[in-house]
Amino acid sequence: MILLLAMAASSAIAQQVVWSIDFGSVFDNREGDTSNDQTIAFTRLAPEVGISLLDGQHSLRGGVVWDQPIGNGWRDYRLNPTLYYRYNGGAWRASFGMLPRTQMMERAPKFLWSDSIDYRQPNIRGLLVQYVKPTGYVEFILDWRQLQTETQREAFNVVLNSRYAFGGGVAYAGERLQYNHLAKQKNAPEGQGVNDDFMFNPFVGLDLSRKALPLDSLNVRVGALIGMQRCRMEHTWHKPIGVLAELTAEWRWLGVRETFYAGKNQMPLYGLFGSELNMGSPYYQAKTYSRTDLYAHIISNRYVDFEAALNFHVTKDVFALWQQVSLRFYIDNTLWSQRGSASKAAKISNIY
Repeated sequence: MILLLAMAASSAIAQQVVWSIDFGSVFDNREGDTSNDQTIAFTRLAPEVGISLLDGQHSLRGGVVWDQPIGNGWRDYRLNPTLYYRYNGGAWRASFGMLPRTQMMERAPKFLWSDSIDYRQPNIRGLLVQYVKPTGYVEFILDWRQLQTETQREAFNVVLNSRYAFGGGVAYAGERLQYNHLAKQKNAPEGQGVNDDFMFNPFVGLDLSRKALPLDSLNVRVGALIGMQRCRMEHTWHKPIGVLAELTAEWRWLGVRETFYAGKNQMPLYGLFGSELNMGSPYYQAKTYSRTDLYAHIISNRYVDFEAALNFHVTKDVFALWQQVSLRFYIDNTLWSQRGSASKAAKISNIY
């Protein structure tokens, strides 16, 4: 902190102390599925401070993510370090280190990252490279999830996301690709092998939000969901294929989000390795799966998003209902400087 302030006091180059505070709280009650019945309640505080150089083109930031379960005093808290370099050169952007997932262009879909994984892993640990234009983007992520130790297996995932809009921004096409690698621990026991998990989702969609509709926003997306998994000890590739359709509609402060999958079991190795290999929602083991989210933005502005939601999960064997209340409060040095103005800053998104 002293070093950063000393650098900011120097007049050698244009520089600025930058900071942000990201607070969140979640109550998630899950019922109807005996394998997944639980209640998750926690708060999260993620402050950052850093130095920005050359009109924000280069910055170095550090902080911590403190996750605290509710109802257990100070016990069972988790601290995750945040420390990264950020480059913002217009179209090209990059971050290196331990950085917030909120820097991604879109939230990871649930077939890649389950709600529970999203709660527990707030940071990318590696690098993020983005090329962003008004018509679309390409995004590359390397996330080193686990370091190899005597008790922990090496694990990382590589992600490539892209999207391109055409037809005046109404139509678009893109893809989501993720590769998970689960290796051995040091001095691994007999029978422990190396495992691979590929998931690929090419899609096309329509964004009708700017059209003259009764709704404030309407987005429809459909594509294939193609998986490839193997346990190298078995020398066999599993190759599930299915269809994934997604719809999101919002009117004023109300919204509905529907995700429907039909095809083969996308996680054939989940029973062996669980979320260490397959980090998506376990419901994608079903041949058909529907998730319907009904949500309401009770408070929604440039600082706060307070949301209540009902999440319905339906497979051949399961009907589950999750009740979720979540809040995100965010402020940084830019928003603070504009706090007394009539600035039309974009509303923050709820990351839970």
